[in-house]
Amino acid sequence: MKKSVKMAAAAVMAAVMMAGCSSGNTTNNTTANGGEGKDALGMAGTEAAAGEDSNKGGEQDGGSADSYVIGIGQFAEHGSLDNCREGFLKGLAEEGIFEGQNLTILYENAQTDGGTASQIMANFLAKDVDMICAIATPIAQSAYSAARDTGVPVIYTAVTDPVLAELAKEDKTPVGEITGTSDKLPVEKQLEMIRVLLPDAKTIGILYSTSEINSVSAIEEYKAAADDYGFEIVESGISGTADIPLATDSLLEKVDCLSNLTDNTVVSVLPMILDKAAKKNIPVFGSEVEQVKIGCLATVGLDYVDLGAQTGRMAAQVLKGEKKAGEMKFEVITEASFYGNTKVAENLGVVIPQELISSAAELFDKIEAE
Repeated sequence: MKKSVKMAAAAVMAAVMMAGCSSGNTTNNTTANGGEGKDALGMAGTEAAAGEDSNKGGEQDGGSADSYVIGIGQFAEHGSLDNCREGFLKGLAEEGIFEGQNLTILYENAQTDGGTASQIMANFLAKDVDMICAIATPIAQSAYSAARDTGVPVIYTAVTDPVLAELAKEDKTPVGEITGTSDKLPVEKQLEMIRVLLPDAKTIGILYSTSEINSVSAIEEYKAAADDYGFEIVESGISGTADIPLATDSLLEKVDCLSNLTDNTVVSVLPMILDKAAKKNIPVFGSEVEQVKIGCLATVGLDYVDLGAQTGRMAAQVLKGEKKAGEMKFEVITEASFYGNTKVAENLGVVIPQELISSAAELFDKIEAE
């Protein structure tokens, strides 16, 4: 919703004039929603308050007269997706769009439930948001399905394969008013790193959710490249978090290590998987830095704050009317870095070679609780 400073000023003048024509009785009038405090999505403030805050922000930032409402839907609660959300707001701020000034955020988490994801999108549209930001593939698909005929643009992030998810065409152009960023895994670099760290390993186990198209895509890429590095991929598909404990136990009996994908269902219970693997002295490789912090041995992965920031900058172009989402190809961060955990390596009896230490973006010497 865009509100100009002039419109706000006119509304104030009209209110003053009406007050001057009254009989002099004082009443405490509020907006229709003014007494709610929080809306149905659990967000503080009303539309009127959002407009007031945003106009103040415009004055502070050199006169930008526009304010915006973005609904952020996140598919699961874990470090990498949280980092995407943080980065998204950072990217918007870089472009002069600040939460609490000229931006109101409605945030909801689907907790890995597809039905909940669809409800979240319906709620956002009912609240007349200017844009939906969808974090992770399943909720991006829900967002596009819900918003396709409404004209509300969708910006996604942490979508591994937008083409396979039917959010983009082969040339990276959007299928509608939807665009964003991909967190495609650098699979070959990951396999190369595993081979350096575990020169005698033969089998890599991968748990994945059969309902997440992003994981299905990644599995196929692992299979295609594994033989070049002397590995066999042993996969185990699960339909939900309830399946993971038994699937993990079974997989750990068959493999030399596990490699984790950007699978939201699996990542949501990663601490449990790490605990089971540690008891059997089996290394687990992550897909991004947050997983290394909490107990994965290492990864060649992306910085998800940077990924989110890139998405936020794209969103700002759409909000400001500089481009339409349907005109913007999705973007991919191509640079991946090595992250390692020396405490995990010590526990496993694994030596991290100097070549990896020297190239590391960051090394951690403890295991953090998630």
